[in-house]
Amino acid sequence: MSKAIRIHAHGGPEVLTYEDADPGQPGTGQILIRHTAIGLNFIDVYHRSGLYPPPGGFPLVPGGEAAGVVLAVGAGVDWLKPGDRIAYAVNVGAYSEERVIAADRVVKVPDGISDEQAAAMMMKGMTAEYLLRRTYKVKAGDTILYHAAAGGVGLILGQWAKHLGATVIGTASSADKIELAKAHGFDHVINYKEQDFVAGVAAITAGRKCDVVYDSVGNDTFPASLDCLRPLGTFVSFGQSSGPIPPFSISLLAQKGSLYATRPTIFVYNAKREDLVASAQALFDVVLGGAVEIKINQRYALKDAAQAQSDLEGRKTTGTTILIP
Repeated sequence: MSKAIRIHAHGGPEVLTYEDADPGQPGTGQILIRHTAIGLNFIDVYHRSGLYPPPGGFPLVPGGEAAGVVLAVGAGVDWLKPGDRIAYAVNVGAYSEERVIAADRVVKVPDGISDEQAAAMMMKGMTAEYLLRRTYKVKAGDTILYHAAAGGVGLILGQWAKHLGATVIGTASSADKIELAKAHGFDHVINYKEQDFVAGVAAITAGRKCDVVYDSVGNDTFPASLDCLRPLGTFVSFGQSSGPIPPFSISLLAQKGSLYATRPTIFVYNAKREDLVASAQALFDVVLGGAVEIKINQRYALKDAAQAQSDLEGRKTTGTTILIP
């Protein structure tokens, strides 16, 4: 019998249970896949804790990023066959040995990229793609600030932004994380536990500040992130690892320099099949071309998902973590 991690009620990591789970057979437009590697992301924690409502209710199989092999295809799927290597970034359902998924939500994994790399980079890498290429189009000469520089998205985005010709500033919480970020494209990394990052950004940029701030931290970095932006700069809030940003008056954006602010999600940016394919291809291209290196810093067995999430929340992990079914 296939196994999966299920959640039956919101709570801490202890609500993640390892259970028998029959994936069923694929229907029209669907495929059955066997996972070979599964990505770990903060959104998995949000679904578990209840910060984000569980799609489809309980019981819930969390996880939105994985790679695997096609076992069977349903009617109407003529571009995939059993044995094909695929990967995806969706909302939930990845913490499982096998699953049925809509065929139009997966992409083929090209030669030169391993299953573990694919599982480690689809959600995080395509997040970096839409942030850098679509939410704010980073170009040579831009200066950007990225919080949590040593996290999974940060280590990919730092390399990609440097490849685009930007000056890349990050924040991190320890000397080890600072060195890790600097090895992955960041020109400057501020230890936010020892230095005011607003003052740090002002010093680095000689008072010009940044064109864009990418913030997945939330409560702890707001509204200070706005003070790191030049007039007409762009504030991109795409996560809330420290808790949600409190409500604020939109006039604050005027007071801080006629700023732009947005709260994007990967699922909207890649809702159309053509956008998903283009995003994945752009990611594959920078990895295969050597501009972005995908390193996996932690591996856990699927059955140990509770420990993996606990370590992620406790900031004991760096970069990318995967679960092995």
